[in-house]
Amino acid sequence: MKKPTPVRPENDYFAREDIENKRRMSHEQKRLLEAEQRKAMKELHFMHCPKCGMKMHEVRHPKLHHIDACFGCGGIFLDKSEIDVIAAPQQKGIMADILNWFKEETEPPGKVKE
Repeated sequence: MKKPTPVRPENDYFAREDIENKRRMSHEQKRLLEAEQRKAMKELHFMHCPKCGMKMHEVRHPKLHHIDACFGCGGIFLDKSEIDVIAAPQQKGIMADILNWFKEETEPPGKVKE
């Protein structure tokens, strides 16, 4: 019968180092893959309506920089900076301006226009 070789502390150390290196490599590979997936998702979804999936368009507004609008479902989407402008107390009429731009697109089909 063969005698078991004694475990040396340096063997244990190198085994732990090897495991830790493999763990680091695995985490790095996962991070790179996630970055690639985020890029692919952005390419797939950027400037597409979250409600209906149609292409969104930037529409200029005199009081705002631009508004992202979907002419498929009539959705209007605002960035954080645009919401901050609308939320300012001196901008009470700006939301009505925006909604009036898309009034025809948001009316239900078959409704008589005035």
